[in-house]
Amino acid sequence: MENWYLYIIVGLTAGIVSSLFGVGGGILMVPILVLGFSFGQKSAQGMSLFIMLPMALAGAIRYKMNPDIPIDLPVCALMALGGVAGALLGTHLVFNISQVVLKRMFAVFIIITGVHMFMKSLSKPDAKEPPRVEESKQG
Repeated sequence: MENWYLYIIVGLTAGIVSSLFGVGGGILMVPILVLGFSFGQKSAQGMSLFIMLPMALAGAIRYKMNPDIPIDLPVCALMALGGVAGALLGTHLVFNISQVVLKRMFAVFIIITGVHMFMKSLSKPDAKEPPRVEESKQG
């Protein structure tokens, strides 16, 4: 495998970005695999899911180990159950969509999500965000 170190660098970057922002590395990984390494859209999406599994598990464990960040495991379990069902349905649907249409759908999804998050950040702060430990100790 030529330039194997580039794959490690991309994986490292995806791990950092996914842990920093709580996004599956797919937001970064899929475009890099498609544009940077010339994989097809469907291959990139499938590979991204394989790559994210151990990466997400490692990140989730580290978040759970931090006592300052409340993680509601029952909520996570319910959403994971829905996520598994959704993944099965999504992979069934993707087999019937052309690569070009899928690539466009992915791009639109990323743009809409980014604009929505940006606009929401201009309004009020997130209500469920707990106070920082340093702030709560002073008050």
